[in-house]
Amino acid sequence: MLMRRALLLVMWVLTGTLGAPAGTAAATVLRGVLQSGGTAQIQPIAGVEVSLLDASDARPSVVGRARSDALGRFTIVAAKERAEGVFYLQARLGADVVLLTVIGPELPATATVNELTSVAASYSMAQFLSQKGITGEPDALRIAATMGRNLVSPASGESSPVLLSPPNADQTNSLRSTRSLANLLAACVHDRRVARRLLELTRAPRGSAPQDTAQALAALARDPGLNVEPIYQLSLLRDAYTPALQRLPDAWTLTVKVNDSGDDTVLFGGPANLAFDSRGYAWITNNVTQGLTTSSHAIMVLRPDGKPADGTRGTPRSPIVDPSIIGTGFGVDVDPQGAVWFGNFGWGGVNPEPPQGSIVKLSPSGQILSGTTGFLGGPYRAQATVSDARGNIWIASFGNDSVHVFPEGDPERSVGHRLYPGSGPFGIAIAPDGSAWVSNSGGLAGAYPSSVARFSFVEGRLHRHFLRRVGKGLKGLGVDSRGNAWVASLGDSKVYALRPDGSLIGGFSGGGIDGPWDVTVDGDDNLWVANFGPLQPRGDFPNNFANGRLSKLAGIDPARRPPGTQTGAALSPDTGYTVASAGSPVLLHNGDPLYGPGAPPSFSPMMRQTAAVIDRAGNIWSINNWKPLFAVDQTANPGGDGIVIFVGLGAPPRAPR
Repeated sequence: MLMRRALLLVMWVLTGTLGAPAGTAAATVLRGVLQSGGTAQIQPIAGVEVSLLDASDARPSVVGRARSDALGRFTIVAAKERAEGVFYLQARLGADVVLLTVIGPELPATATVNELTSVAASYSMAQFLSQKGITGEPDALRIAATMGRNLVSPASGESSPVLLSPPNADQTNSLRSTRSLANLLAACVHDRRVARRLLELTRAPRGSAPQDTAQALAALARDPGLNVEPIYQLSLLRDAYTPALQRLPDAWTLTVKVNDSGDDTVLFGGPANLAFDSRGYAWITNNVTQGLTTSSHAIMVLRPDGKPADGTRGTPRSPIVDPSIIGTGFGVDVDPQGAVWFGNFGWGGVNPEPPQGSIVKLSPSGQILSGTTGFLGGPYRAQATVSDARGNIWIASFGNDSVHVFPEGDPERSVGHRLYPGSGPFGIAIAPDGSAWVSNSGGLAGAYPSSVARFSFVEGRLHRHFLRRVGKGLKGLGVDSRGNAWVASLGDSKVYALRPDGSLIGGFSGGGIDGPWDVTVDGDDNLWVANFGPLQPRGDFPNNFANGRLSKLAGIDPARRPPGTQTGAALSPDTGYTVASAGSPVLLHNGDPLYGPGAPPSFSPMMRQTAAVIDRAGNIWSINNWKPLFAVDQTANPGGDGIVIFVGLGAPPRAPR
């Protein structure tokens, strides 16, 4: 029997045969190539050991090894074809040069390891890659792997079809940025002095340097404003991947832009906020019909990789269109049972009927559960619509200056609390103790006083702890792990922080903050700010707010922000994190220009942002809500075109306690 098994193992190595003896794991053969270069020149890398690893919660385990031949080819025999988390390939060319390819949960027949696959691996796994290798919660690793495949094809080692096609390609600079970073790694492969310089340049301020090039690019993904110009100069040393960047970027972010709703007759038109369900699917509000100012009757659902949900295996099919959906705004959340709640706001006169607004509830598969009119129960022109851990649905009722709660999701038992005239409640965030912070906007443009209040819902009654006047034109807010609230003040371009008792920590700006609309707290208790820009004209058509941007501020925890920084300090560049065009105009998913057929071109792939939401893999989904030209958009054509996903940029949210 031992001799027979030994002969079968030899057959697997020599022929790739998958027939395993009864009672043993089925072996899988992976054939690959290790090479330097991709588009312009390719050189095989010979005589290097390539390891196949399984990344999961613990230290990654090696499931196979092989050495590359004179043509860079290798064959690995693995004892399993499905990973605990995700498979990845690692080739260590020296002490400080490592190339990676992230494969995914299932082992394919072929794979390529080169500099471009390593860029995609380090960025997509940036929140999970350390000196131990790649480790993390398996579902989060799988989400990260799907985003990596949006950057590169693991089989061919070439740029992915997603990055080669609109709305990416040269509509953004990310395709060229991946090639510039791959050229940088190619320079490291051919000259170890370049590798050592890269490790120095990606050292965190007052922190330790990465130990190899894979860790260095992961550090750059997490802090892309590090030494932008000297890293760019290193990227010019090789031209193995072309065309690359033609000019210095603001930062070394990589993004994937998505704008496919699933149906080109129902285009994205002003997405405003989103919530992730337990599967990692993004449920997205949608203000208006694209090209018009009137309410959309659709919401969008995207898979974790940004592609439209297709209705398979109990998932929804995007877009979901129903008459009860009326211009959803800032309100969306998933309750503990997996149902999804949207608040109807209404636009362009196509609004919920006064004095009763409506709230829409959907099943995890996308079925409407709230009847033909939506749930009533008191809220009117809802903005934030948020579930707490007990399934109570909190609603910021902008249209009648009140806050409402549907106890355990029951609109028949709705409880409301009316605030002052013109308060216009907008954002809601649930604190660790179950209480709710509410931002009162004072109207969309802040014509009335703005304030922040804190409520508890106990034994069927709403109790207001306090109300504090602060800021101007408040919008969204977030709560950190210590119960402090961080609120976006659009009217004076600041983010205000308040302690649980309502006392003010401070007002903060910098890092590119310009008309902030929402604040998201990441898993390190640092802050991400979505910027809408000014509510008045600035500049000429069509780039009135050309540089949409995402900003980062230091949070309350000294141990989780850069050493020496204070609470509220800017952690993003003065420009914020932006996305530039590489020369092509922005197009809608149906191929029309951003402002419609015959309109002048726009070169602003990132526009006015109203939310930035972090998925479990650390990708930040930043939402293009309105187009750049505010003066025109107010009256004619406001709806932004989709989502800009910053790959691996943010610390994933902490799991609920």
